[in-house]
Amino acid sequence: MRVNKQIVLSAALVALAVGVVLVYGAVTRPPDASAAMRGHVHGGAAADAQAPKMFSIPEDRARRIGVAYAVAHRSLLGQSVRSVGTIAYDETRQVAVNPKIEGWVETLYVNYTGAPVRRGQPLLAVYSPMLVSAQEELILARKLVDQSAGDAASPATGAAAADPAAQNARELLAAARRRLSYWDIPADEIARIERTGQTQKTLVLRSPADGVVTQKNVVQGTRIMPGTDLFRIADLSTVWLEGEVFEKDLSLVHVGQEAKVTLDAYPGQTFRGRVAFIAPSVDLQSRTGSVRVALPNPGNRLKPGMYAALQIDVPAVRPALVVPRTAVLATGERNIVFVRHPDGMLMPHEVRVGLAVGDTVEILSGIRDGATVVSSAAFLVDAESNLGAALQSMPGMDMGAAAPPSSSSSSSSAAGMPGMPPASASPAPHTH
Repeated sequence: MRVNKQIVLSAALVALAVGVVLVYGAVTRPPDASAAMRGHVHGGAAADAQAPKMFSIPEDRARRIGVAYAVAHRSLLGQSVRSVGTIAYDETRQVAVNPKIEGWVETLYVNYTGAPVRRGQPLLAVYSPMLVSAQEELILARKLVDQSAGDAASPATGAAAADPAAQNARELLAAARRRLSYWDIPADEIARIERTGQTQKTLVLRSPADGVVTQKNVVQGTRIMPGTDLFRIADLSTVWLEGEVFEKDLSLVHVGQEAKVTLDAYPGQTFRGRVAFIAPSVDLQSRTGSVRVALPNPGNRLKPGMYAALQIDVPAVRPALVVPRTAVLATGERNIVFVRHPDGMLMPHEVRVGLAVGDTVEILSGIRDGATVVSSAAFLVDAESNLGAALQSMPGMDMGAAAPPSSSSSSSSAAGMPGMPPASASPAPHTH
C-alpha cells in the first residue's frame, strides 16, 4: 500500500507541473499569436501571391550606402565577340627551296635563320657533276645544229642529205635546253652557255619570294639530294591570328567581318584585319571553334608567336531597352530591379534580361521605358527592404521607434515564471 501511495503522489505532481506550464503559456502568449499562427498556416499562399510592397529609404541613409539612380532607355546595343589567340605565319605565303639535282654546297650566301631575303637573291651555290654533263651536252648539241646548218648551205652535200641530220641536231638541242630548265637553270643562263660554249661548275639557287628565312637545314659543304628542303621562306607582309571562339558566339562570326586586335607588345595600339576562315568543327573539350583573322603587317611588327586579344564587333539590328548592369540584382532564381516612383517610394520588379554588352544589359520585360531604377547599391537596398519587412512581421514591432518596456510589465513577466518570485515583492507575513 505504501508503494501505491508513492506512485499516486508522483503522478499527481507530474500532472500539476504540466498544468502550470499550460497556464503560463496561455498567459504569456500575445493576444493575436494564435490568429497570426492561423494566418501563417492558412494564408501563406495568399501572402506569397500578393504584389511586392513598396518601401522607402531615408535620404541620408541612401547617401551613406551609395544609392544612385539611372533611367531605363532604348539604345542600339551592339554585341562584341572577344577571344584570345596567337600570331602565326600565313601558310599561303611560305615557300620551300630544294634542289632537283645531286651535289655539294660549295658556297652558302644566306647562313642564318631569320635572315631577310628578296626575290632573286642568291642563297647558295651547288656543285653538281650532273649539271656539268648537262651543260656539255648542250654545247655539243649547239655545235651539231650549227654544223648541220652549214652543210645544208653547201652545194656539195645538198639539202636532201642535210635535212635529217639538221632535224636530229635541233631535237637534241631542244632536249638539252629542257633538261637544264627542269633543273631551274634560268633561260638567260642557258643562252649564255650556248653563246660562250663554256660550262659553269656550280648552280646558284635563288630566293623565289620576299620574306625571312624561317628554316635553314644546310651548311657549307653539305651533300644535298634532290627534294631536300634547304630553306623555308615566309612572307610576313600578311600574318594570321589564330583565335578560339566559344560555341555560343560562333553564329555571330562571319567570313569578311572586320576584327580588332591588340597586343601587349604595343599597348594602346589597335590592329585591324578581316576574318578569313572559320573552322568547320568545334573542339569537344573546350567547346570552341577556331577563327582565323588575316592581318596586314607593314614593317613586320607583328611577329609569329605573339599573344594577342581579338574583338569582333557585331552591330545592333534594333533598339533595345537597357539599364546599367549594376541595376540588376540576380538572386539565382530571378532578376530584380528596384524602380523609384514619383513619390520617392521604391518597389522591386522582376525582369527578364537579354543581351549584356559592356556596362549595360538589355531588359526584355518587367519595366517600362523611362523608368527610374536604382543603378548602384542594389544589394544594400534589397537588404534594407528585407530588414524592414522582417521588423514589421515581428509581434509588437513596427517601423517606428518602439517604446521601452515598463517596469510593471517586466515585473509581471518575471512573476509569471514558475519558481521565480517577483523582483519587488516583499516577503509574505508569517502567520501562526
